[in-house]
Amino acid sequence: MNNHMHETTGGCDCRQVRYRLTSKPLFVNCCHCRWCQRESGSAFALNAMIESDRVQLLAGQPEMVMTPSASGQGQTIARCPSCRLALWSHYAGAGPLLSFVRVGTLDEPEALPPDIHIFTTSKQPWVLLPPGTPAVPEYYDREAHWPAESLARRALIAPQIAAYQATLKKA
Repeated sequence: MNNHMHETTGGCDCRQVRYRLTSKPLFVNCCHCRWCQRESGSAFALNAMIESDRVQLLAGQPEMVMTPSASGQGQTIARCPSCRLALWSHYAGAGPLLSFVRVGTLDEPEALPPDIHIFTTSKQPWVLLPPGTPAVPEYYDREAHWPAESLARRALIAPQIAAYQATLKKA
């Protein structure tokens, strides 16, 4: 994982919403599933997974928009209320506790290259994956791929994630 952290700030096109990542992300997924292709209008989505309390708003307030997802449980996308750009998502698994920050919205997106390529069974045939970066046909085993530091950070919020998931089952 890329350990040198630049000042990781980002935001939308109109600059109404600005944010900072206060630490390096847990993991950076490059997802080649059809949902991500459709939603991005491109060949893949590049998401930096990070605890939501480590995404610090510097300006503005994103609007949270519920949209469908492959799981059937939906995802909430943080969008600028003015230019409508998607900044990050919350998926049903961890809900509001984890943010999947759109790496392309960072001021220096090159600072966070993918740690893994996922759902490569549906990747576009012209996308060539770099040697040396893990790639899996669908999803992956966190224990097998995440660095120890990220696993430890996730363990700290695991009880909150479990509590959040319990509220979904009651709904």
